[in-house]
Amino acid sequence: MKITHEKQVPYEIAGPESVKTDMLDPVEYLYRGKRDIEIVISHPEHTSVCPMTGLPDNGEIILTYTPNEKIIELKSLKFYFFQYRNVGIFYEHIVNKILDDLVEVVKPKKMEVKGIFTPRGGISSTVTARYPE
Repeated sequence: MKITHEKQVPYEIAGPESVKTDMLDPVEYLYRGKRDIEIVISHPEHTSVCPMTGLPDNGEIILTYTPNEKIIELKSLKFYFFQYRNVGIFYEHIVNKILDDLVEVVKPKKMEVKGIFTPRGGISSTVTARYPE
């Protein structure tokens, strides 16, 4: 018996490439060089779609970073996160994509993205990606 990992979804779901960074708005960090701060942002209602089944995935994204020259404007971050609502993407890829996108836009000293995903089928997942590694 051959097992395949083809999508089992009878309709189209967006791919990760549909998530854009152009709405992210970096703002100047006015205390640069004076002191380092740690910023923690929680998005407790993160939603995306399982790329295999099309079923909704839910969880919390926690972003922790030390800014360099820029900080992220929160409204723009919210609209960035909303793009994932109809995107088929695995948990492990969500945190890496968010990290890559935000590092590119904000250029922080360090950043961590943690995804704490709601149990489905009796299994929960927590995935963390860091910059620099």
